[in-house]
Amino acid sequence: METGHALDVLAARGFIADLTDEAAIRDLLTAPTTFYVGFDPTAPSLHIGHLMGMMAMAWLQRSGHRALAVAGGGTGRIGDPSFRDDERELLDDDQIDRNLVSIRNQLSRFLDLDDPGRGILLDNYSWLGEFGYVEFLREVGKYFSVNQMIARESVKRRLSQREQGISYTEFSYALLQAYDFAHLHEAEGCMLQAGGSDQWGNIVAGIDLTRRMHGAQVHGLVWPLVERSDGRKFSKSTGSAVWLDAGLTSPYAFYQWFLNVPDDDAGRFLRWFTFLPLDRIADLEAESTEDPAGRAAQRALAEEITRTVHGDEGLEAALAATSVLFGSTRFRGLDDQTLADAFESAPSADLPRSDLEAGMGILSLMTAIGAAASNGEARRLVEQGGVSLNNERIDDPGYVAGVGDLAGATTLVVRVGKKRYYLARFA
Repeated sequence: METGHALDVLAARGFIADLTDEAAIRDLLTAPTTFYVGFDPTAPSLHIGHLMGMMAMAWLQRSGHRALAVAGGGTGRIGDPSFRDDERELLDDDQIDRNLVSIRNQLSRFLDLDDPGRGILLDNYSWLGEFGYVEFLREVGKYFSVNQMIARESVKRRLSQREQGISYTEFSYALLQAYDFAHLHEAEGCMLQAGGSDQWGNIVAGIDLTRRMHGAQVHGLVWPLVERSDGRKFSKSTGSAVWLDAGLTSPYAFYQWFLNVPDDDAGRFLRWFTFLPLDRIADLEAESTEDPAGRAAQRALAEEITRTVHGDEGLEAALAATSVLFGSTRFRGLDDQTLADAFESAPSADLPRSDLEAGMGILSLMTAIGAAASNGEARRLVEQGGVSLNNERIDDPGYVAGVGDLAGATTLVVRVGKKRYYLARFA
């Protein structure tokens, strides 16, 4: 465990992009302090873009500070316009509630949320939902200048780049989030809000509102937004998010994503996303410099973060799948999702399960999935020793595949040559 002042721990691991008053925050964190970080519940799972916040909270809690994880059940019904070019889809109450359950489970992998003295998960709908419209305008809206709100970069972008501009609903988001800080200061004694650097404007608005409403000086801290050096995103905005829910991104795919980060990213990701001591990370960086092909830093990164998110069982499953898929043994005991993740770029075909139950000749199978243009071509490939079924070479053109050949519950993997893979799914 890292020792020293909490602010030094965060700085040493690269979590500080900006803060409101370093001296004041340092003084504040010399004693147990209540802080909060917000999470958007508009998806059924958190994703790796949230890991910075989860890890920063974990380090602060481990340093003796009280964590308030605030799931935006209220603000999530509105949507944050910050650095978005489109309007968020509004979710219904049932969807939000299901997402909140998932968020709690995932946060609990990083934080103690069972002891209210150490940490707690709150839903801001519990206080925002009590406001009437007129009451909110009288109690909160009167403190905000429309001129200042329009001047915010996230709002200006939407006004200038979209014909329809920004809805009043999303324009009001800043008021709601700012009130969160004011409410949490009054109700929970919260003195510090932390978040990604894209939240700086919202955090400052909350600090100002808390001062105006309660005459209190509170503080803010933001960490850098994360992007791989090869440009691959950490958010879900590209439609290819890496989720923390094993049902959305398998432990194998999660492990592989971190195993394959560029060399330039491995060290800083180890500092951000693992609890490994800094001296151990320095050793891994040195080892990777001496032997880049060994990928020691990436392997440690993938193992540590997979274990934290998915537990020992998830890590074991990811390592077993990696061993099978990249080894010389026949694929056995793998689930369909892992096979789909491993061969995501391979052509695939959905075939009637009754065909496999009745027995399907290897030649017919190859033509059905596009691995060969004709039975004749398929026969030549088999006779030349160029065809494998679930990583086992097929030498007999008369081979008949059955249900016992399935690698997963419904999947067969056909390889032609060394690199051409095809998936056959028998639902």
